[in-house]
Amino acid sequence: MGKNKKSSVPPEEHMLLPAHPSRPDSSQLPIVDTHTHLVSTFSLYRSKYKTGKHETIYDFVRELYRDHNVEAIVDVWCEAPVQRVWKSIADSALTEQERRDSWGGLQYYFVMASQYTDAVENEIIDAMAHPRCVGWGEIGLDYHYDNSPRDIQQAVFIRQLQHAVRLASRLPSTHEKPRKTPSASSKSMFQRSTRCIHIHCYTDSPEWAARMLDHFPNLFIGITGVITYSTNLNTSAVIRQMSAQGPSALRIVLETDAPFMVPSNLYGALTNVKGRLPFCHSAMVPWTAEFVADVARQTGAEPERWTTESVLRDARENARRMYGV
Repeated sequence: MGKNKKSSVPPEEHMLLPAHPSRPDSSQLPIVDTHTHLVSTFSLYRSKYKTGKHETIYDFVRELYRDHNVEAIVDVWCEAPVQRVWKSIADSALTEQERRDSWGGLQYYFVMASQYTDAVENEIIDAMAHPRCVGWGEIGLDYHYDNSPRDIQQAVFIRQLQHAVRLASRLPSTHEKPRKTPSASSKSMFQRSTRCIHIHCYTDSPEWAARMLDHFPNLFIGITGVITYSTNLNTSAVIRQMSAQGPSALRIVLETDAPFMVPSNLYGALTNVKGRLPFCHSAMVPWTAEFVADVARQTGAEPERWTTESVLRDARENARRMYGV
């Protein structure tokens, strides 16, 4: 008879993070996570810690973010069919009192997209009218997995963009970019557009990033913990390219894409942790900012200017420009 295999998941208390060394007084420097999947993260928590102490998503958020000054999150709903729970969660953040009671003061916002049918489209359009909705996304062309024919992807993407423009939405985009020239229709719609666009979890080439940043003056590159992975060199190259132009050129927003992509440099701040943390969450954003600052100092102008605090501050202001949060 074989022995019972012990779980490799670290105990739940290790998900409560220490303060990042650069921000011992977190009240002075808020965190804004511009792309997270809150329900998926909570579901993964409940699956990994079946006897975990947090039974509601609100208890989970208040405890994990406590003392980290997570000021705002943008929660992304992109699963089909549309999960109706989105509305009860969004409604719980309508007033300042509700945000204090349910979220511990956190500002909750969301964006909407999903696998596409007419019914799904109508649900998204209805959701866009909610006062906590700040954009349409994540959307885009996924030429990596190619789960749908590319001509259908392009047709749906253009249809989504047309609705987003009509509804005056901001446009969070997808982390997979087209590998060929965009269609004439999409180019004509967004020629030199001043609309705010968020390219989520950027891992493509610095050349492609430069083209988009030049074409769209209010486009921001989303940086997740994947920048810290040794298998990903492109995202760091994009940061070096930006920082070489000076501090004002850092057109990024910070995001987690939780529950995915725990920053690898986080583990140096943890003690007595065996194994890997099972999910990411918004309090991990400072470690991504730290890595961005380290990369920017390598080739950036004014290297002394690039610190974890300065990256968090710049990204927070960019989140305000991007989403109004």
